[in-house]
Amino acid sequence: MVLTPQARSPISSDDSFPTAQLFLLAICRVAEPIALTSIFPYSWVMVKDFQMANGNDASLYAGILISAFSLAEALTGMFWGGLSDRLGRKPILLSGCFGTMVSLLLVGLAPNFWVALASRALGGALNGNIGVIQTMVGELVNRPEHERKSPSVLMDDASPTNVAINAARAYAVMPFVWSIGTIIGPAIGGLLAKPSEGFPSVFPPDGLFGKFPYLLPNLVCSVLLLFSIVGSWLFLQETHPDMQPGSSHEFFEHSSAEQPLLATSGATANAGVDLRAESYGTFNQVRLQEDENWNVQTDGSLLAGKQPQKPKAFTWQVTMLVIALAIFTYHSMTYDHLLPIFLQDKNTKGLSAFRHSFFDVPGGVGLSTRTVGMIMSTDGIIALVIQSVIFPALAHYLGVWRLFVLVTVLHPIAYFMVPFLVFLPRHLVFVGIYACLIVRNILSIIDYPVLLILIKQASPADSVMGKINGLAASAGAAARTVSPPVAGFLYSTGAEVGCTAIAWWGSSFVALIGALQLWFIQRKRYSSATVRPVAPCHYVPIPEQPRKETVHIVVADPASEGSCAEAASPSA
Repeated sequence: MVLTPQARSPISSDDSFPTAQLFLLAICRVAEPIALTSIFPYSWVMVKDFQMANGNDASLYAGILISAFSLAEALTGMFWGGLSDRLGRKPILLSGCFGTMVSLLLVGLAPNFWVALASRALGGALNGNIGVIQTMVGELVNRPEHERKSPSVLMDDASPTNVAINAARAYAVMPFVWSIGTIIGPAIGGLLAKPSEGFPSVFPPDGLFGKFPYLLPNLVCSVLLLFSIVGSWLFLQETHPDMQPGSSHEFFEHSSAEQPLLATSGATANAGVDLRAESYGTFNQVRLQEDENWNVQTDGSLLAGKQPQKPKAFTWQVTMLVIALAIFTYHSMTYDHLLPIFLQDKNTKGLSAFRHSFFDVPGGVGLSTRTVGMIMSTDGIIALVIQSVIFPALAHYLGVWRLFVLVTVLHPIAYFMVPFLVFLPRHLVFVGIYACLIVRNILSIIDYPVLLILIKQASPADSVMGKINGLAASAGAAARTVSPPVAGFLYSTGAEVGCTAIAWWGSSFVALIGALQLWFIQRKRYSSATVRPVAPCHYVPIPEQPRKETVHIVVADPASEGSCAEAASPSA
């Protein structure tokens, strides 16, 4: 079969925002987190049913199973992005959805662990949508019919402010859709795994879903993906600038999907993001401001210096912030992996606090897979509220830098407190679980975008953003690949010695290293960021006038070597 670009139907000139096309992309996008997160509630139970080694090693193999998708996706993302530059975005998008659908069916029909592992890796290898969708969003908002009515009225109808607002709205759609998927996915996985046990009257134990107990959730996710494939194939338009029949290319800014995206910070919290997008993985509009610096002599002339050098991409500040992002990604991913295991693992000594010492935590809470699936779905709702309401409010009142320091210092608490859920009376267990989730989400959901904002601010020039974005993407992919198996190994070790809290406290220790690393991160002077919700928010007042830029003038006296004075002057 040969995939060829399709000619798209003409669009009315008053279509100022690509609502219909973004809706189709959102359908494709929401299917991905549903497919990715549906396995989390039952991955540990699935590995135990495969009887891999002994029961205590199930968390290790579950971690390997989870990380296989991320590793394969990271290794092939650049390839699919480059292929979309040659064949078009739409064919690669459809093939990515189809590959994920096939992978899900193979996981559901897997007779053993190794087939399930290969299927997960295959799904990641065939899924190049993480970069292609982001590129398509950028190309949609940069299309002439979505920015202006005609070239003759460019200045009247396509002001930079309107274009920026449209772009911010478009880029904010995908993180929102991702969050919706993280709510639906765990619910599907938790409720529909092992249906012959949960709904024996509908799914008899000797039937198809009794033989393949994890087929039903994967089948449901595959059907959702099939709907997205059919809808996109019929109605989604090709966005590649060079594949627009009858259109001039002068109004298109050529973009490439070959650029890697920053991977999601955890398994469920955030979608992949490009540092060039103004939303930074949130539902908000982020505007960066940076003052100018002038070096002049006492007579007002510019100070003669060395020839301008090519900006260095990996400065000390950029490197430290990328390391901070990798540390955060690591411990955030361990939380998403350990939580469903700990909630389902049985505590052989009971939950009475009188039977436990501080280091005597031999298991977990002992909840069912269905209950854990609903808890993880509720976790997605909590994250949605925090990202849309609490984050912009805190960023407005505290500022990005102070907010980053605060959540980084407090992050070890989010992991340290979880094992103590086993000490709670049975009627307070759910109160404790949701308290832990609220604390974790406040810290994690805020930490991710502020790190991206600080990395963007630290970039010496826009010309090196591609390299910085690539380094951050590689560091995040490495952390996401390593963290589940390591956390699983620590949990298995803790189960053997009678203290599963070791895994949680190991993540707390890594978060503590991230807090100590703050001493080595230098804040960039004369730069700031404004975070505003795309939709009006009562808690975040919008300033009537934009912030005035300031020019910092450094006056050097040639007669006195090394003597200089600095002054700041507001610019218009």
